[in-house]
Amino acid sequence: MQPILSFLRVGLVAALIALVSVSARAEQFVKYGDYEIHYNAFNSSFLQPDVAQSVGIVRGKRRALINVSVLKMQPDGSMKPVTAMVNGSVLNLIEQQQQMDFKKIDEGKAIYYIGSFGFTDDQLMRISLQVQPDANQPAFDINFEQKFYTD
Repeated sequence: MQPILSFLRVGLVAALIALVSVSARAEQFVKYGDYEIHYNAFNSSFLQPDVAQSVGIVRGKRRALINVSVLKMQPDGSMKPVTAMVNGSVLNLIEQQQQMDFKKIDEGKAIYYIGSFGFTDDQLMRISLQVQPDANQPAFDINFEQKFYTD
């Protein structure tokens, strides 16, 4: 029974992350050849405590999450989730940098990479991601800025 509950919680995390990504801001993605890299950033407190705990995510009013997923175009035109190496860092306006470790969440039909970092209220963060879906090719760089607020 416990493995089923864990599986359901991971599915719930993915559903919640997808919901947050749509509601928090318009869908963000970049396209590189056959790959689409989808990403978003949001306050970790948007996740319910039990859901966050079930997948090892630390919540807090001054913690944010980055969600990354990679899709690859298939010969039939469909998009399939694929694994990737994901690295990233965030930088605030006074040049304080935080490296992020990304946790892979694999649901079979969906693969997500979740990283986290701290922030102070009303803080603009410069986010830099390196996403490498093919070990034989260089990583793709994604850079964006987002302001974060404590709730």
